Amino acid sequence: MRIAVTIFLTDETITPVRLARELEQRGFAGLYLPEHTHIPVERTTPYPGGGELPREYGRTLDTFVALAQAAAVTERIGLATGITLVAQHDPIDLAKQVATLDHLSGGRFTLGVGLGWNVEEAADHGVEWRTRRALVRDRMALMRALWAEEPTAYEGEFGSVRASWAHPKPAQKPRGPVTGPRTLLGGAAGPTLFAHICEYADGWLPIGGRGLSEALPALRTAWTEAGRDPAALQVVPYAVHPTPGKLAHYAELGIEEVVVQLPAEDEAGVLRALDAYAAYL
Repeated sequence: MRIAVTIFLTDETITPVRLARELEQRGFAGLYLPEHTHIPVERTTPYPGGGELPREYGRTLDTFVALAQAAAVTERIGLATGITLVAQHDPIDLAKQVATLDHLSGGRFTLGVGLGWNVEEAADHGVEWRTRRALVRDRMALMRALWAEEPTAYEGEFGSVRASWAHPKPAQKPRGPVTGPRTLLGGAAGPTLFAHICEYADGWLPIGGRGLSEALPALRTAWTEAGRDPAALQVVPYAVHPTPGKLAHYAELGIEEVVVQLPAEDEAGVLRALDAYAAYL
């Protein structure tokens, strides 16, 4: 089983360069970084984890800048977003960032796609909360048009783009209905999420990994009914606090990659956590 990590990198933590070099040297599979552009102080949206919102949420580094630094000093590890808040981006700009990072890293990029939880953050980006799922689906389709080999126009509910020259292209080749880098869709299990995974993603990025015994059969059924190759479905439990039993359970379910949570600490604290996770490699 491949073990990747995720961490809230901030202006107070270990740096992307130092962490990426350590991950590659130690044999970890990849680095997934979350995204928040800002956290409005006046906020009614509760923190999904319960209690006070951790300090690091309002201090995150720009995900793509940090991953570009990591890409520049490594050759093997995967580089991923966990997740990109697609609704909060201009899709034409985002398509360029994603394609450039995948191109420069030699096809090592994974686009983790999420719907978000912070209503106030999204509102500042002009996102109408009730339509965000449809908005993300629309923006992913627009980006696929820009990633297509030939100039391709797209006219959607929320945006459009003329047939355009748009290079570089992602290094990863199209597979089935998916164009662009490896794409994993995050969110809670359910028919709508699973339909969107089958439509435009390579798999699912479930936070915490709970309830997979019940959810996976439903996803696999939807995937097969959509005409996707059963062997191609990827499910990657995310932000996991690992135990031997938990990882053994994932292996029994056919899961091949797990993303474990690192603390948002300085270099010494993060390296201690990596030492502790070494037993799982």
